[in-house]
Amino acid sequence: MTTVVHEFDWPDRVVIGTVGRPGERTFYLQARAGKRTASIAMEKQQSAVLAEMIDGMLDELVTADDTLSIPAEAPAELVDDAPLEQPVEEDFRTGSMRLGWDPRTAQMVIEAFPVEEDLPADDDALVVRENEPEPSEMLVVRIPVGTARAFAECARRVVASGRPTCSDCGMPMDEDGHECPPDVTA
Repeated sequence: MTTVVHEFDWPDRVVIGTVGRPGERTFYLQARAGKRTASIAMEKQQSAVLAEMIDGMLDELVTADDTLSIPAEAPAELVDDAPLEQPVEEDFRTGSMRLGWDPRTAQMVIEAFPVEEDLPADDDALVVRENEPEPSEMLVVRIPVGTARAFAECARRVVASGRPTCSDCGMPMDEDGHECPPDVTA
């Protein structure tokens, strides 16, 4: 089986965005290069973890290699708070993701695989073992460190922009009210 690879090296744009109202949002990782766009659906938690992992990897790289110029904060000119490119056409729903570093190009590498074709974690993020079936589809996005830092910041903002949380129980509150679960306090 041939794998369809949505590959973006040095994309014009890569963002996490949502469709729908808070409490009913679908999260997407969207990449664009020229007129070509890929949009993969994600869980809110996947978006949050991806942002955290990107920042963690960048912070580790700063301490491991003092020759790299990695910004401690997102460069303002790279922060992209614009909405997703429309129309959003889902290529696949994300199951597993891998994050890597390409020292040859000094880029972060984000790989995403469809939910029904999760690949187990592997120490070498670019190797698929022979016994495992190849995925039918995957997303590969390579971004420079400044863009990665800005992407992570924007992803955290999108995740945090959902429903407000209840000060008593910590659960999300809907527009039409909220009842705290019995015996639960923050």
